[in-house]
Amino acid sequence: MRKDIRYNEVIDGAEFERAQAAADNSANLPEHLINPEKFYVTQHWDRYTQENHEVWATLVARRMESLGSQASEVFLNGVRLLGFDQLQVPRLENVNAKLGPLTGWQSRGVPGYLPAKSFFACLAKREFPTTIVIRPQELLEYLPEPDIFHDVFGHVPLHADPVFADFLQTYGKAALHTNNPNHIERLARLFWFTVEFGLIRENGQTKLYGSGLISSLGESFHALESANVDRRPFDLDRVCDTPFEIDHYQPILYELECFEQLRDGMSEYAERVLNEAGVAA
Repeated sequence: MRKDIRYNEVIDGAEFERAQAAADNSANLPEHLINPEKFYVTQHWDRYTQENHEVWATLVARRMESLGSQASEVFLNGVRLLGFDQLQVPRLENVNAKLGPLTGWQSRGVPGYLPAKSFFACLAKREFPTTIVIRPQELLEYLPEPDIFHDVFGHVPLHADPVFADFLQTYGKAALHTNNPNHIERLARLFWFTVEFGLIRENGQTKLYGSGLISSLGESFHALESANVDRRPFDLDRVCDTPFEIDHYQPILYELECFEQLRDGMSEYAERVLNEAGVAA
């Protein structure tokens, strides 16, 4: 389902419509005909208001207070390497200038939600679809749609890590090329329990790396401290067999031993998926 997000004037109307239409129309195209360049929009950075920058600064300050002790060192290292401006909404061109030389990934502006196939086509090219609007002040604590805080602050620091970067591209390629309903469902669960709500064990402690946890003050504490969370050792097949619900704090989370475990498990799974689809791994 398409959801337009227009909390501010950052997105140009005509460009927004063309990009969203291209993404929507690509949902049913053969994989080789999907062109992610058509989905991307310009980040009109000069259109961000003072309130937009204040929202970014407030969210970053609030999260960094606790992420120093909560977040994976790999995530925190990505934050350091990318050097986000903590007082202003980031310019994607500046993010990409630092990110590209590290792993080849780029953060590309999009109007909002993309259909699954369009999203996966971007990942397969090492391009992360990034919503460029930011939530309004009155929705500071919770936003059901993505925004630039969730996408850039929550996701992009991990793209600076070569191991995670390889995992995410491999995931995108497998998800793009399969039309098997079983694989589609399993891959959606894998994304949810890793990219969005993943935990990892570092130096004997449980840490956050999933963007849904990184960008949420309340759920980050729940994930790490609540007695109502079943924290399970990561096993790719078990993860893919676990259903999830999106409208409440997660009662089940999976904990990696290292990101190599995720990359290698995904590589093995992708080989099976791509072989079935007749695509070279």
